[in-house]
Amino acid sequence: MALNPEHLLSYPIPEVRQHLSRQDSALYALSVGLGADPMDEHQLAFVDANRDLQALPCMAVVLGHPGFWLGNPDTGVDALRLVHGEQSIEWHQPLPVEGELIGRTRVTGLVDKGAGKGALVYSEKVVSDATSGEVMAITRSTTFLRGDGGFGGDSQSLSQPHRMPESAADLVIDLPTRPEQALYYRLNGDDNPIHANPSAAVRGGFARPILHGLCTLGVAFHALLRGVADYRADRFAHLQVRFSAPVFPGETLRTEIWNDGSFRTRVVERDVVVLDNGHVRLTPQGSANLAGRA
Repeated sequence: MALNPEHLLSYPIPEVRQHLSRQDSALYALSVGLGADPMDEHQLAFVDANRDLQALPCMAVVLGHPGFWLGNPDTGVDALRLVHGEQSIEWHQPLPVEGELIGRTRVTGLVDKGAGKGALVYSEKVVSDATSGEVMAITRSTTFLRGDGGFGGDSQSLSQPHRMPESAADLVIDLPTRPEQALYYRLNGDDNPIHANPSAAVRGGFARPILHGLCTLGVAFHALLRGVADYRADRFAHLQVRFSAPVFPGETLRTEIWNDGSFRTRVVERDVVVLDNGHVRLTPQGSANLAGRA
């Protein structure tokens, strides 16, 4: 079926009640690459469920996740041709490592880029404590529907990118990804087949399965956690970023960070920027100058 803008704007995304376990929290951190250095106790604090475990803040993107709902045939979306466009996370409090959570997701906007140019879907997810109702985090996403433009809707984007500094970065951190990393990341509930099935990836226009955009963000977040927050999970207030190119599992990600909180990430092997216009804001006690750190 063709994309119906009114239907998509009011699409009933089911509320998700999630029982979060310590193992879930550890699995998420492992899936974005923490624990790669078994001698780094800072990393182990996020992946060893048998110790005083911390939740990785960017885990908010998978908590209360409604699954690959845009892949449902009744959305009218060409699911094999969609990619993640933008992501923001607003933290209201540090995330728990276990407990009952509720995720409520809704579509907040739809932009028509024109026939042959695709469309943008904006969505928001509120993650709250199932008992108290207290909001823990709000995530906002833009999904680029590469095959679904030309339905005659609004053509103006709803968000503006963060302006990047023109100077050289103050800090650069390289982190590897693993060849099988997308398969681990899928266990968090994002089962778009272009990340695992070679034929689906080819039909989507990729030479082979690609890493989830949110997994790429998780690797970049690890660089931010290490570079600007000394592995303190409670230091993050807000993050925003744009996805600019796909990553193939096994590539090395270089995150460039500026003193004002700006960041971007590129694939070292291909010198391609894959995350751009990034900005992270720390809580007041977490503000730190990056100069001279590596």
